[in-house]
Amino acid sequence: MEYLLQPWPWYVSGPLIAFIMFFLIYFGKTFGMSSNLRTLCAIGGAGKKVNFFDFDWKAERWNLIVVIGAVIGGFIAHHFLSVPTNIDLNPQTIENLSLLGFENAGQSLLPAELYSWDAVLSLKGISILLVGGFLVGFGTRYAGGCTSGHAITGLSTLQRPSLIAVVGFFIGGLIMIHLLFPIIFD
Repeated sequence: MEYLLQPWPWYVSGPLIAFIMFFLIYFGKTFGMSSNLRTLCAIGGAGKKVNFFDFDWKAERWNLIVVIGAVIGGFIAHHFLSVPTNIDLNPQTIENLSLLGFENAGQSLLPAELYSWDAVLSLKGISILLVGGFLVGFGTRYAGGCTSGHAITGLSTLQRPSLIAVVGFFIGGLIMIHLLFPIIFD
């Protein structure tokens, strides 16, 4: 039973993702999480106010199963298929995070300095959520999809715009962690 509590190796999870992609492409579907938000907004009636949300959302109902599956799968993986453990971070990363005020760097995937209610409900936390949410929403629309859609569907179907978007995502991530993160948490 202990082997079930270990992360799945790449040679198991990689082919499973490839199989799912082949299955979706075969049936003319694409994968991406941001399109589900558009579908949920359309279900809620946002199409009456904004043309972007005015589409036949019933044709996209199948994709909402992906969201439900991700939530249920995450719950099962966290509560039944994993063992709480420290994160194996580079000592220099732990030192850098400690300098930024993270008390238990490497002890948890969700540090309290970012994910506690006190942190989220502070002026700084609400500002980060609002600005970050706007930037993610804008970036997702501007790029024509999210990281999962471009990195999994787009790259597997050899789409050049997806390659450009994925490179942009990585550059943005590097800028965030090396330039902006120290300013925000200094």
